[in-house]
Amino acid sequence: MQLLDGKKISQKIKDEIKLTIDQLIKQEKRIPKLVVVLIGDDYASHLYVKNKIKACQEVGIQGEIIHFPTSVTEVEVLQAIEKLNQNSEVDGILVQLPLVENLNEFKILNTIAVSKDVDGLTNINAGKLLQGDATAVIPCTVKGIIALLKAYNLEVVGQDITIINNSNIIGKPLAMILNNMGATVSLTHKATKDLKNYLSNADIIVTATGVYQLFTSQNIKADVIIIDVAINSSKDKKLVGDVDFESVKDKVKAITPVPGGVGPMTIAMLLENLMLLYHDK
Repeated sequence: MQLLDGKKISQKIKDEIKLTIDQLIKQEKRIPKLVVVLIGDDYASHLYVKNKIKACQEVGIQGEIIHFPTSVTEVEVLQAIEKLNQNSEVDGILVQLPLVENLNEFKILNTIAVSKDVDGLTNINAGKLLQGDATAVIPCTVKGIIALLKAYNLEVVGQDITIINNSNIIGKPLAMILNNMGATVSLTHKATKDLKNYLSNADIIVTATGVYQLFTSQNIKADVIIIDVAINSSKDKKLVGDVDFESVKDKVKAITPVPGGVGPMTIAMLLENLMLLYHDK
């Protein structure tokens, strides 16, 4: 079994970005800036945002949080984003998801200027991705998964890949990219009928459902590659993914650990996307 160490690969990416930032500082040029819009008091969201800002600081990128209470109105959020759109010092805008129930996610995300859409979630970026446009900003988690597969020279051409997630953030864009790369992709979710059949035939499984022990070694074939995107809490309060790691570890060809797999790659790709937007100005 090969452990797909996202922490190790992401550190290499961050080191390269830091070198670029150091050069910008020496040349007395403007430093890239990321602004994260955080709404409410969800513990996980606050933790994720904290890690994103910490990563910015580690490489020398400017990171700022705009925090709204749960009671914020949609108009207030939209006005804040429009203001950031007009600010030439801001290179990337990220709205931390999920949003509170009274806010329209579609409307808020599509208020972000395409030139500052650091997580690639606007309609225009989604359309570019669908058409295979090389200028599309790829959602950070998706980009992190692809980068991890490439870093370990894991072939996707001709492979049967089952994705257990049909969201606009992970499942749908990942399916499009893998399909364009030559894979045969099955896009499923936790309510898919006969999910076990999809799993048992897959060469690569990407899972992101938030359901711990969604499947075990009995549901997969030998030498499968598992990309576990989920972060859950087990009964003994440990961070785990969707997969029963101990059950599958002796049967798989490669697997991402949780934590330390896709999570660090997502943050590294956020920084990489920000640098792309910065240089595109």
